[in-house]
Amino acid sequence: MTHNLVITDRAFEQLDAGYVWYQQNAPQVAADWFNGWIDALNDLCHEPERYSLAHESPLFPFPIHQLLYGVGKKKSHRALFVIRPHAVVVLTIRHLSQQDFTLEEMLEESPR
Repeated sequence: MTHNLVITDRAFEQLDAGYVWYQQNAPQVAADWFNGWIDALNDLCHEPERYSLAHESPLFPFPIHQLLYGVGKKKSHRALFVIRPHAVVVLTIRHLSQQDFTLEEMLEESPR
């Protein structure tokens, strides 16, 4: 079954901020980083259950999955998402060094 991809405003802004950071600090990889993310997020539409649960998942009333991503073999970021009957909703995209995602943070915004 193929799911629709829904990206929250927060996740889209975080993806955009990452691209801007790469443009300023490693312009040679910025486009590859961004386009790779788009490909990886679109891949969530096919069998999203195959991705592991995020370590924050037990703190939520529903499973939170994660997609790890990075330039080359080193993973540097993760997308946290929930699986709905016909959609995958990307809640946040964050660097691995960032604080854990919280229920309060999720409730601040609804999907686009």
